[in-house]
Amino acid sequence: MNFFIELQSRFLDFLPKLLLALVIFVISIYLSKIISATVRRALQRRTPVPNATKLLVDITRWGILSFGTIMAFQQFVDVTAFLAGLGIIGFTVGFALQDVMKNFASGVILLVQQPFRVGDSVAVGDYEGTVLAVDLRSTEIKTFDGRIAIVPNADVLNHVIVNYTNSLQRRIEVVVGVAYGTDLKLARDVALEAIHAVPGYLEDPAAMVVFKEFGESSVDMSVFVWFDTAQSSPLKARDGAIESIKLAFDAHNIEIPFPVRTMLVDK
Repeated sequence: MNFFIELQSRFLDFLPKLLLALVIFVISIYLSKIISATVRRALQRRTPVPNATKLLVDITRWGILSFGTIMAFQQFVDVTAFLAGLGIIGFTVGFALQDVMKNFASGVILLVQQPFRVGDSVAVGDYEGTVLAVDLRSTEIKTFDGRIAIVPNADVLNHVIVNYTNSLQRRIEVVVGVAYGTDLKLARDVALEAIHAVPGYLEDPAAMVVFKEFGESSVDMSVFVWFDTAQSSPLKARDGAIESIKLAFDAHNIEIPFPVRTMLVDK
């Protein structure tokens, strides 16, 4: 009789813990579905990489489920030692794979923040070109001279990222020298008029001519021109500016001198 009473007492003590553990586990399942679905929608709007999206969603779901399962087991046994063991194992694995984990974390940041997208023209460290792909380990860039660069994501984040595609307006500088006998005001006016022919030329911000220095054989000036990146590229804009300035100077008899060297030969 005492045995059944003790068994009943233990069952009554065990039942609330079992119910609480079930409630915790069910809530973790529910939260994992809601949060992973939210993460999926957010990532699908921001990243075109399906595999990366699936991986991050799975990590979110299983992370929440694992935490809920551990909290459920905590109602029956002390899992402190188990968690400590997992921590040691995680630290060991993380230390051994620190470069991989660093690139993975950097890839997650790039996919979430998106400082650039596939197809953007960017400069990252020593590489300038078009982004071909972004995954959780590396970023693939096709440089402007045709090379394919696979840059680890950690290196991408450690360098200044310049996104040329996001720059709707850009400025180029063309340096040109005129002879010392030139009317500088005329040279300035002719240059400012000539650069209207630059592909994608913008009136605002206004172009500017600044005389920089007295060179060996010329007075050197810089011509600053703003252009619309949707209509032209820096190479086309610079090419058009140089051609237009040269033609305009020729038409107004403005000399662009070149250095002259006198050689004395001892007979």
